[in-house]
Order: sequence, then structure tokens, then C-alpha cells
Amino acid sequence: MILQIMAVSAGLGLVIAGLGLALLRVLRRHSIGVMLAVVAVITVAATLAGVVAVTLAMIIEGRPRNIVLTVVAIGGLVGLGVALVNARWVVLASRRLVAALDDVSPSGRFVPPEGPLPAELETIGLALEQAYERLRLGQERERTLESARRELVAWVSHDLRTPLAGMRAMAEALEDGVADDPDTVKRYHTQIRLEVDRLSGMVDDLFELSRIHAGTLRLSRSKVGLADLVADALAGVEPLARAKRVRLSGEADAVLPVDADAGELSRAVRNLVVNAIRHTPADGTVSVRAVAEGDTVSLSVLDCCGGIPEDDLPRVFDVAFRGEAARTPGPYGGAGLGLAIARGIVEAHQGMIGVVNEGPGCRFEIRLPLSG
Repeated sequence: MILQIMAVSAGLGLVIAGLGLALLRVLRRHSIGVMLAVVAVITVAATLAGVVAVTLAMIIEGRPRNIVLTVVAIGGLVGLGVALVNARWVVLASRRLVAALDDVSPSGRFVPPEGPLPAELETIGLALEQAYERLRLGQERERTLESARRELVAWVSHDLRTPLAGMRAMAEALEDGVADDPDTVKRYHTQIRLEVDRLSGMVDDLFELSRIHAGTLRLSRSKVGLADLVADALAGVEPLARAKRVRLSGEADAVLPVDADAGELSRAVRNLVVNAIRHTPADGTVSVRAVAEGDTVSLSVLDCCGGIPEDDLPRVFDVAFRGEAARTPGPYGGAGLGLAIARGIVEAHQGMIGVVNEGPGCRFEIRLPLSG
């Protein structure tokens, strides 16, 4: 008898479960509330079918059978009511989440809905918040880069226009015979050559910066001694320092090997030293020092520029930033790309670069991993 009851109940349960799954598949695009109600109905129907099978097998008739069926029906209705209430709560929670998405501010900041949410919806809300935050930061970076590109185009256009206009004027004067005495002709030729050299340097800087921003800077790494690199950098800028009457000093530990591209890293150090010389008054001193600090090496360039305004310190390494409103470069001025290039080269070496005010000026510092 017991086996027969179990078989009948299981058979009816399987049939109802199959019908329920088929119905859920049809309703899979409907509200989750409807699907929860269907689940509750399936549960009640399966239970009721099993009870009916039991009462019939046990030959329960009359009032006892009606009582059993009534109790099961009431229990099923209670379960269905609880399922509907729970479904309504889940639906409202999902609608609050959708409303929070619709209310995303123009700044792109997503605020999760207030109040408790089911664990899954709360996880989705946190994931959406993180995704919107990444998207917002990406958009801010894109706007910053686009603004920097526009400023770079405007500034470089100005910086190119000024020497080109001067070269055109001198060339026309030479061509028309306005400047015909030997001293003036020689001076014009010398000035034209200097302007050509400066324009060539600007073009090289632009090409280097474009490679850095495009991620196409390829490093040929090898073990490099910073003492030799500092010595070469100081030797390369000696004529500029002598012309500005700026003293140079260098100090480096005997053995400071780093895994780096000697040419690119030397360019970064040279850019820092040239920048220091340009902003150091006559009879000032520019000091370069390289020391080991634990598993890193620190290379610092200290000048006598008088310090950088605190508001400008975060922008020092921005493209074309000069710290002044005027864009007309002085006799030793560049396009304002040297520090941006230095930062790109150092970061390509997995290093860090920074600047702080110190003593009579400021200190630029490069930190690189010490090679084993």
C-alpha cells in the first residue's frame, strides 16, 4: 500500500512539475512576480494531488476527507499569498533599481536605490555603480586628453608660427637686398640656422610625445650605470649652462645599475636638467644627484628657480605647460614638452617622477627599480 501511494504521488508530482516547467518556459519573458506565483501554484498543486491520492488510497470518505482537503487548500492559499507578496517586493525592488538607472546624473554618477534589496539585486547595483564610476573616470580622462590635444595644437601652432615668421622676414630681407652688409647677412644666416635647429627640436619632441601617447615607445633595455648617464647628461648641457652662467654639479654612487633604455632615460634626465638651467638665474647652481634607497634608485635634479606655485605643481608635467600665460619662448625656451616627455619615458620604465619645492628652488625626482 505504501509503495503504491508513493508511486502515485511521485507520478502526479512529476506530471505537474513537467507542466509547470513548460509553463515557466512560456512565461520566461514575463515579470518575475508572475513566475514566482506559478512556482507557488505548482507547489500547491503537487501537494494537493499527493494528498488526494493518499485519501483515495486510504479510502477516506465523507467529512474526514473534506477536512484534509480543506486544510491542504488553505495551506496552499497561504503559500500562494506569501509567494505573491514576495514577488511584489522583488518586482518593486527591481523597479527601484531601474529608476536609479534612469536617474543617472549628467556627470555619469550612479547612486544605488535607497532601502534594502535582495542579495542578487544588491550585487547588481554595486556592479552597476562600479561600472558607471569606471565609465565616468574614462570619460573624464578622455575629456582631459581632448582638451590637452586642443591646447597642444594651439600652442604648438603659435610656437611654430613665431620662428617661421621671423625666418620669412629675414629670408625676404636677404632676397630683396634690404640686408646687404656682410655683418647683417651673417647675423641673419646664423639666426635662421638657430631657428631651424629649434624647429627641428620641436618636431622631434612632438614625434617622441606622439609615440608615448600612442603606446608605441619601444625600449631596448640593458643594464645601465646611472653615474655614467648623469655624467653624459651634464656634458651634453654644458654649453647651455655656460651661456646662462649657471653652475652644474653632479654626484652619483659608484654602482647604481638600472634595467633601462640608455638613450631614452638619458633624454628624460637631460630634459630635467635643461628645464632646471632655463629657470635658474645667472650665477645659480643646478645639482644632479643619484643615490640608492633600498631596492630603488633616486635621481634628483635641484635648481634655483625660486619655487613653483603650489597650484601649479600638479600641472608641471602636463603637455605644453610652462607656468606662465605668455607663449612666446625666450632665447632658450622650448615648446613646453620636455617634462611631459620625461614623465612618459620614466613611466614606460615602470618608474615614478615628481616635483617638490625645496631650498632655493624645486627638486625633480625620478625613482626607478634597482637592477639586481
